[in-house]
Amino acid sequence: MIRRSSQTTMKVAVAHGIVGWILCGATMGVGMKIASLGTALILHALAARLIFTALSLSYFHRLDSCSPFRAAATFLGVVVVMDIIVVALFIERSFVMFESILGTWVPFLLIFVSTWWTGLSVRWAAHRAAVSAKS
Repeated sequence: MIRRSSQTTMKVAVAHGIVGWILCGATMGVGMKIASLGTALILHALAARLIFTALSLSYFHRLDSCSPFRAAATFLGVVVVMDIIVVALFIERSFVMFESILGTWVPFLLIFVSTWWTGLSVRWAAHRAAVSAKS
């Protein structure tokens, strides 16, 4: 594994968060075009979990990553900031979206938990492999 600086590691985590935010936004956009708002929100929540699990697998397998908790907080922080600045302030010109538990808070929770859990799982598997290799 290549050793990267802490600053580079965080930049890569932020980039993963931005990619996840874009994919979640695309999911929501397509969902609203093909289904009702309620169905689109459910699709978005489920997709957020899958998207961030996949991004987390990529992040934790291929990079000198930060801790699972820090990565989860970074991914979520990026999503929250982008939702506030881009969606709430520029697109909707309102913070009403943050009143929706299913539309905002459930996806936020799923993003954090799926990233954290994936990171813990990848680290645990790597630890077990290292222990097995020693014996």
